Amino acid sequence: MKARLIRLLLNLSARLPLRLNHRFGNWLGKLLMLSDNEQRRSAQINLARCFPELDTEQQQQLLQDTLTETGKLFFESGRLWLGSKSSFSELTQEVHGEEHLHTGLAKGKGVILAIPHLGNWEVIGLYCSSHYPMTSLYRPPRVEGIDTLIRESRERFGAKLVPTNAKGVRALYQALANNELVAILPDQDPRESGGIFAPFFGIQANTMTLLSRLVSKSQATVLCTYAERLPDSRGFAIRFEPAPQELHDKDVNTSVAALNQMVEKSIRRIPAQYQWGYKRFRTRPEGEKDFYDEA
Repeated sequence: MKARLIRLLLNLSARLPLRLNHRFGNWLGKLLMLSDNEQRRSAQINLARCFPELDTEQQQQLLQDTLTETGKLFFESGRLWLGSKSSFSELTQEVHGEEHLHTGLAKGKGVILAIPHLGNWEVIGLYCSSHYPMTSLYRPPRVEGIDTLIRESRERFGAKLVPTNAKGVRALYQALANNELVAILPDQDPRESGGIFAPFFGIQANTMTLLSRLVSKSQATVLCTYAERLPDSRGFAIRFEPAPQELHDKDVNTSVAALNQMVEKSIRRIPAQYQWGYKRFRTRPEGEKDFYDEA
């Protein structure tokens, strides 16, 4: 039932102009703010922990803005997953820093796109796969019944999706050896697949080592890449930003810390557009209480 409803909403939103999608997103954000739900609770905890310098009123405003952007993200998905290539091109209003991608490819060792859950990350996959050979890790969604829709939508402009297992990792190494793009979401808690703790907004966060290992072995260029949602429903601005040199350090702790700092820097530019509803700090160091049990 849930999958059918999501499919229906995606098909409807695919037929609407972005302005109306964002209007519905605004209403959804207000509903999330007014009701008791996990998205709101997790976002409120994360914002309080990550922005202790804000007073109560400022944190509440950022929470409302965050939930509004989350609503917009949901209603944009239909246009992005089901729209035509020309329709998608209309949404890509600005591209900044693509010369860094060209410079990286000129070195012949591939480019790793570190794509945090900021703005609308689906835009990056569609834009880059329509211009360059690209391989991305893919984990099926929790909601059964929409896996095929999402997979076909992400691959329709040429992207290659690979599973989050040893076979998929080998495919990433091969793509870099072929001087192609590799896309990774670096701000997920790796949990069962392992990670190490590194500061993220001043909080120890379980962080993937995969990206650092890929860099160490391949010497690929790394770019922090995200699609910022522009005001007045004008579309998106894609940004390619070079990674700090420390991310290439052979010491994995140094590299992972630099990865988190890079992602944090981008988030601080447009904090309301980050996916604060995700339980980024779910895994805690031994002996430390779960943040989210406090709610």
